[in-house]
Amino acid sequence: TLGERPMSISQLAGTLGVAQPTITINIQMLEHAQLVSSTLGANREKICTVTCSSILLELPSKRGEGLHKLEEIHMPIGMYSQCSIEPYCGMVNKEGVYIGCVDDPRAFYMPERVEASLLWFGGSGYVEYYFANPVPPGVSFSELRFQAELCAEAPGFDMNWPSDISLFINDCPVGMITIEADYGDRMGKLTSAKWNGGTQYGKLIQWRVSEEGSYIHEDRKSGTTLRDLNLTFNKPIRVRIEVSGDAINRNGLNLFGASFGDYPQDLILSFVQIHESGEQGRSLIQDDK
Repeated sequence: TLGERPMSISQLAGTLGVAQPTITINIQMLEHAQLVSSTLGANREKICTVTCSSILLELPSKRGEGLHKLEEIHMPIGMYSQCSIEPYCGMVNKEGVYIGCVDDPRAFYMPERVEASLLWFGGSGYVEYYFANPVPPGVSFSELRFQAELCAEAPGFDMNWPSDISLFINDCPVGMITIEADYGDRMGKLTSAKWNGGTQYGKLIQWRVSEEGSYIHEDRKSGTTLRDLNLTFNKPIRVRIEVSGDAINRNGLNLFGASFGDYPQDLILSFVQIHESGEQGRSLIQDDK
């Protein structure tokens, strides 16, 4: 069949004696796996061609070998599980249209919040996200990373408006960073032209937790280690972005999604250098029985 020459969908159906819709569905699956490619023939009929003559499957022989060296989970900013919000506050979608009413905390409990591309609150408060743990028991990793685009929150915008923004993972302090402004001096690279609010973009911040401690980019911020997080494979990893009530600069935050600001990404939780634990070290994932 296709191993011998390119064929159309109707030719495959006739040769194999199978209904044409079944052939179409299977060809789509093979195209998605990049095992078959298709072009349009003279009569605009799909002509299918195999892309390879053999396939080598390397199956994992040890626990964790099926995982990538870098596993990432992407979370839309509106899919938080808990929040503590007071006015002034709000959310907009990727078109810059308000979700619910501005300065009404009830909007943060509406189902439409999952469409948020920008959310903000002034003063102190937090949003907390529950991430699934992709790492099975017996497999450890060297570093946990969290990345987000954010800035302070001022009425309109203010290029001299510092806010102390902290990250907690499973209630453990990872690090606080002072972001010096609510950025609105230029348009965000991804921000909708329909958005008439002052805030336009943020800074891309990366928190890291390793076996030695916690960092923001390369600066050590706390003694919290991977073991302190008490990660359990069948329980969520709770990530809280917070402006604490006892912070010196309690000037809120703006949190940007993939369609707003300067960076085309949602929140990202990364598991780095996953490997099988053995005699060199114990697993960092507890088997909760």
